Amino acid sequence: MPEVSNADVTVVVVCFEYGRWLHEAVGSALGQAGGAPRVLVVDDGSTGEDTRSALDALPPEVEVVRQPNQGVCAARNNGFAKTHTPYVLFLDADDRLADGALEALRSAFGDDPPSDLGFSYGHQRFFGGWDGVMRFPPYDPYRLLDRHLIGPTALMRRELLEDVGGYDPAFDQFEDWEIWLNALEHGWRGARVDAITHEYRQHGESKQRRDRRRYRVMRRQLKRKHARRGELARESELGPAGRLAYRAFWGPRPLPPAIESFAKERLWGAHA
Repeated sequence: MPEVSNADVTVVVVCFEYGRWLHEAVGSALGQAGGAPRVLVVDDGSTGEDTRSALDALPPEVEVVRQPNQGVCAARNNGFAKTHTPYVLFLDADDRLADGALEALRSAFGDDPPSDLGFSYGHQRFFGGWDGVMRFPPYDPYRLLDRHLIGPTALMRRELLEDVGGYDPAFDQFEDWEIWLNALEHGWRGARVDAITHEYRQHGESKQRRDRRRYRVMRRQLKRKHARRGELARESELGPAGRLAYRAFWGPRPLPPAIESFAKERLWGAHA
């Protein structure tokens, strides 16, 4: 079996005041099976001394791009502009790549991948404030219209990012969901691999709870920008009844955020 190499992958780590965790994120990328990918860190205008020190202490093979604070979309787009590899993966500085993540994600592409396969992703492990595993269902474009079932960290072809024009700042905090829908609009599809690839740190006021407050507004905007429900229904594994039930719940998303967060811990927490 040919030896795996990650020389054709760039991991772009976006950091804003997360110096206390930056070494874990970078280390998780450099320690991947098959060899280290190229790692590029985008500092989004951090001012804290701990983050500045962490950035200065990174290994010499890690490139650092510094910019005024512009938000995660601009940071990822500016990081991508500095890459040249065929594959790119974005990682937040408070998260980690799981052991063997790149090897698992690359397996989706194989020796002769479909021409429309633009990205691969795996399951998510939570750690920090609480521990557990969220296992995503197989890729389904129809479900993606009503719920973000991919997560922020996926291995992407650079052609996909070039086609969609990068991340859209109008969907800040929902930028990951939007880019996968945008990929659909441009004819790209994804593939889920059955492995844990992303380790998602739970700390402070979770991003999920903050994002939840804007969910309904942003979902309406996503639907206006990416309205292909009828066409995508034909690609879904869900039957008519399943699609109706899915849409009926995840459209209004009626549970209060505190209850939804509690249920998430109980469903996917290690103690559940």
